[in-house]
Amino acid sequence: MHLAIIEGNATATIAHSSLRGCRLLICQPVNSEGMPTETPSLVVDSIGAGLHSRVIVTTDGSLVQQRANDPKSPVRNMVMGIVDEPKKENVL
Repeated sequence: MHLAIIEGNATATIAHSSLRGCRLLICQPVNSEGMPTETPSLVVDSIGAGLHSRVIVTTDGSLVQQRANDPKSPVRNMVMGIVDEPKKENVL
């Protein structure tokens, strides 16, 4: 698992049946300071991550196949959680 930031959406004209109801997103893996660590990757999102959201991504293919209920799913990267951002207080 790693931390990433959602950078955009992707579209597939033809998709595997295990992707029904899921969105494809482009995410940038980052370190704890928010600096990029690797090249961006394509992830599947079924929990509603938004643009520029910090997310937790799993690359465990067998876990993703379990979540997709399809042992032949080609998916390897999936958003597993959205990181809550602390609210900034207005300071007068």
